[in-house]
Amino acid sequence: MPLDGWKERLFRRYLLYKCREERVRRHLRSRVKKLPAPDPGDGRRVRAAAVQVEIKLFKEPLDYVEEMHRLTLEAVEAGAQLIVFPEDNNLPLLGMLPGVEEAGKAVIPGDGEAPKKEPEITVTDVIRYVGPVVRPLIHTIFSTLARWYRVYIMAGSYLLPEGDRVMNRAILYGPDGSFIGKQDKVHLMPIEKEWGISRGSKLEVFPTPLGKLAFPVCMDATYFETFRILEKQGAEIVMIPIANPEPYNYWLALRGIWPRVQEAPVYGIKSALVGRVLGFEFTGRAGVFAPMELTPRGDGVLAELESPGKEGIAVADLDLEALQELRRNHPWRDSNEQLYQRYFSHLYQLYPYREAPPGAASPRPSSPGAVPGS
Repeated sequence: MPLDGWKERLFRRYLLYKCREERVRRHLRSRVKKLPAPDPGDGRRVRAAAVQVEIKLFKEPLDYVEEMHRLTLEAVEAGAQLIVFPEDNNLPLLGMLPGVEEAGKAVIPGDGEAPKKEPEITVTDVIRYVGPVVRPLIHTIFSTLARWYRVYIMAGSYLLPEGDRVMNRAILYGPDGSFIGKQDKVHLMPIEKEWGISRGSKLEVFPTPLGKLAFPVCMDATYFETFRILEKQGAEIVMIPIANPEPYNYWLALRGIWPRVQEAPVYGIKSALVGRVLGFEFTGRAGVFAPMELTPRGDGVLAELESPGKEGIAVADLDLEALQELRRNHPWRDSNEQLYQRYFSHLYQLYPYREAPPGAASPRPSSPGAVPGS
């Protein structure tokens, strides 16, 4: 491996020291704001916040901690019970690595340039190198924020090593700080396959007091099967963290969450990573979406940011009783159970196609001190 020399091992120990749990918690304690307890939710109405993060590279990990706290606090002050961060939410932490910007320029071609030569160090090399630093850091940040502000936080997705593979993994925390569950990206972008990222092999639904939650990642929303499988397992709120490396195009963006919530139907929350970094331009418009019948203007949008490239938070209220009523009496419900049963399990190689039994028990969360991902 290109990153196994003694200098690299020594530098990783330095990063582990800089990102140690005690240091992060101490910093957060100095910033936390005492607020009235949020509405714990009654399974009928949920206030959700979709966070649009404008990417920056942070050399100092506490600056990243500060950024995540500031955005969480803004959502909490808006009354959010469920806060959703974007895909690739650990990219800002690559700023801790010396020379990362120069390395990106050396590999990523500029406008009108020919592709650069293959790098000696691959993306998966870098992720495996920083994984032991990033994994406990993100757990400390988001478990602490969720517990102190007593909210659910879907922390976004992270490129993380898993044995000999690297996964694009989204993570959910509960208001007691516990790790509720993870979701690995099932549909990869071509560039992720080139990097050597491995795809997930299962779609999960997590029953909570807020409702039944799911959080597939970015490209997973491009295909109707994802949301149909999740809905059949009982999902009510589906969160989609995105990091689209392309100029914003309204019509191209429609391949994602908006049509999916009309087909399923479920509530949808899209968070977005935006801005320019390492030769990429990320765009998106974070928002909260619903079946058209459940939106005031009949357009399927409850809240959506105007800018595809600037930071912001979209907040909206979800009525789960209204969603269940719509499901029971949908005017044009499109469903082909025989097709699903025949093809979904084979195509996705996931698990036997099944509907969640009524009143399915919530999975037991791990202890607040457990580090997710193993």
